[in-house]
Amino acid sequence: MTTRVRVFSSSVGTKLLIGITGLALFLYLVLHIGGNLMVFLGRDVFNQYSHMLLSNPLIPVIEIGLVLIFLLHVYKTITMFLGNRKARPIPYEQKKYAGAPSRKTLASSTMILSGLWLLVFVIIHVSTFKYGTEYEAPGTGIRDLYRLELENFSNPLTVGFYVLSMLVVGSHLRHGVASAFQSLGATHPRWTPRLLVAGKVAAAVIAGLFMAIAVWAYATGARS
Repeated sequence: MTTRVRVFSSSVGTKLLIGITGLALFLYLVLHIGGNLMVFLGRDVFNQYSHMLLSNPLIPVIEIGLVLIFLLHVYKTITMFLGNRKARPIPYEQKKYAGAPSRKTLASSTMILSGLWLLVFVIIHVSTFKYGTEYEAPGTGIRDLYRLELENFSNPLTVGFYVLSMLVVGSHLRHGVASAFQSLGATHPRWTPRLLVAGKVAAAVIAGLFMAIAVWAYATGARS
């Protein structure tokens, strides 16, 4: 057990854990956006889906697992960042973004900042939606999350913050997905470029869909 702990505390082990937890969170985002898109199908469909999901007895266990994965990802990322800073206490005088074939981009250079932003965003998001006002859908006896979503996005400042946060999500995923595969050893002259492209596409699609939901909810709430 001590040997395993030591392995995952090493530089290579830390990158491995960051990659594994990062991919797990990415898969969760894919499932999350899939469920959230049902809001376009109307109040009844969205509320019934939400009720079916939340009434599943496994959900609390899954949520605890997600929290642990998220916290481990944050902890290991900060640990690696501080370790790198300690190894190089004097930063470069000027950062320059290299061209191809270098993978150094704005997204890769701001991963710690985008990650900290998302940490704050997740706390706000969970408190707003999961622990938000308990409305009851008329004639059903189940929670009206459709109303809660439209109500939360009725404020343009909230929509602006959410859209900005989704841009940060896109930036974080843009580099994070490909980096996770690389940390897990998925380096191949043929497949690595495809993984890089797939990561960028996935980042744009996920962020774009979440932003579309927020803007749609604002527009729908304004008309109702």
